Amino acid sequence: MRANHTSERLAAGRTVICGWLSMDSRYLAEQLSYAGFDAVTVDLQHGMFGLDAAIDLLQAVAAGPATPLARCPSHDPAVIGKLLDAGAYGIICPAVDSPAQAEAFVAACRYPPAGRRSYGPARGLLYGGSDYFAEADGTISTWAMIESRPALDNVEEILATPGLDGVYLGPNDLALAVGEQPGRRQPPPATRAALERVLAAAQSAGKHAGIYCADGVIAREMAELGFGLVTPGNDVTMLKQVAAARIAEVRGDRESLIEGGGY
Repeated sequence: MRANHTSERLAAGRTVICGWLSMDSRYLAEQLSYAGFDAVTVDLQHGMFGLDAAIDLLQAVAAGPATPLARCPSHDPAVIGKLLDAGAYGIICPAVDSPAQAEAFVAACRYPPAGRRSYGPARGLLYGGSDYFAEADGTISTWAMIESRPALDNVEEILATPGLDGVYLGPNDLALAVGEQPGRRQPPPATRAALERVLAAAQSAGKHAGIYCADGVIAREMAELGFGLVTPGNDVTMLKQVAAARIAEVRGDRESLIEGGGY
């Protein structure tokens, strides 16, 4: 089976830089895959497209060297299975608040007897290789999002879930969970404390931790803090930032630059 280079980088202690797709553009997906990102995530939770388009986007990412990942919109095992069958090499699952939800998520990504994934890999077999069934459970990565107060309270138990590779943080939902304003470039104090707590718990459990960031500067800071996988904004925020910078260069007005945001 084709190797999961993202998992290999993490196992070697190297930072994974993850692109993030929220627009329905196969051309953009292919461009990001060739841009130098280690992985590119197709976002079905907040991305402006549905499942059919997500399959096209996974194909476009797979045309380049980046590892194709997907964020599912919910815990629905049918959708998770569909994304894996389409060739996703890792799933980021939102709103995992309890050990039971973490266990159900992992089970949706694993074939029996380890899990409850239905057989029918379709494009996964084409992308992964003829031994996909034998190797998929050990190749596909599973990431549970920690973004609520219950998830924070249960993070150690969630991380103890067999087969869970890591946790992924959405700082804006995390900010809401701790009573702070979302959408800030830098995580505010209570949010910062929460994400550092999750990172420490992941490191203690021998699991990976990933995080969405407003821009490359924050992503580098988070990588230096210890996060193994960092997302330096999504396609829309990068486009807006570059557009604003180009406009400011022409007008000579540096104050028109906008700060990054995202989710």
